Amino acid sequence: MQILYTALLIIIGILLFGFVVFFHELGHFLMAKLSGIRVNEFAVGMGPKLFGFQRGETQYALRLFPIGGFCAMEGEDEESSDERAFGNKPVWRRFLVVVAGGIFNIILGFILMILVLAPQETFATTTFSKFTENSATEAAGARAGDRIVEINGYAVYTDRDLSFAMALADPKAVHMTVERDGVRVELNEFAMHTRVLEDGSEAPALDFYVMPEQRSFSGVLRRAGTDTFSMARMVVESLKGLLTGRFGLNEIAGPVGTAQAISQAAGAGLSQGFGQAVSNIVFMMIMITVNLGIINLLPLPALDGGRLLFLIWEGVTRRPVPAKYEGYVHAAGFMLLIGLMVLITFHDIWRIVTG
Repeated sequence: MQILYTALLIIIGILLFGFVVFFHELGHFLMAKLSGIRVNEFAVGMGPKLFGFQRGETQYALRLFPIGGFCAMEGEDEESSDERAFGNKPVWRRFLVVVAGGIFNIILGFILMILVLAPQETFATTTFSKFTENSATEAAGARAGDRIVEINGYAVYTDRDLSFAMALADPKAVHMTVERDGVRVELNEFAMHTRVLEDGSEAPALDFYVMPEQRSFSGVLRRAGTDTFSMARMVVESLKGLLTGRFGLNEIAGPVGTAQAISQAAGAGLSQGFGQAVSNIVFMMIMITVNLGIINLLPLPALDGGRLLFLIWEGVTRRPVPAKYEGYVHAAGFMLLIGLMVLITFHDIWRIVTG
């Protein structure tokens, strides 16, 4: 039965991952239709077409592999005389179509976050309720009722920010800012007690408890918004870490690593029940969809953000970059992106094989 549950959860994870990519393309599709752009095909899945039908000017198709989909717009990558072609629309309309995919991913993250939070009776806050015995945080000047607002320069709005900031912090030099009776108070820099992680490194061990917040309808909506925003900030901060060398290849996962992470999350949840396992998978999907939304908007060739750069250039200079040259840039970026994905995939497999 355990094997059956695990297999079912992996299938659910794969389908949800495909849905995340599909939802991204749906954003492009809906905005293209609203902008009067001709969409030649909208496909669910990738690879060989299983079946499809024509509705108006658009072919709707279901394809073999459930790993996303695509929205093929007229004149998107080539010159077209059709007045409803992508390239013949005003810059601001094209800008909205391109940015819609990433925005839809973040909206999906918000919706899924509501589903994860709604069943919870209480939520953790960032306000101290009490401290453990010999607490280093209390010794540094923290008091019950203080609200954490910053840790080592990283702003803290939710308990997710708190966890992320503590994970990044040097346990030997923690600088914390709290709000006490409406006034910001700087705590003395202090060393926290530590715990040893699986890779042998040390991380701060929390020596305090935080106050709970009772669930309410408005609280769930507000919390879903702040938690989704917190995840987006984590993506940006993680990208900074990659660029500065703080994080290495071990902190990056491709499709194989993502599937493994989904399987591990599902397995951990099964010990508490099938519902918790599904909840864990949905939470993984939130992380994936927010990551996809943010990363896709980066100003890199072959990504939506790369197209936005060309549109911004056209909007400023009033002259579009010739389609063939833009195509060359995106093609080169696509090849580099594929090379990076191959490297990450091999690393994921090596990491799994070697444990």
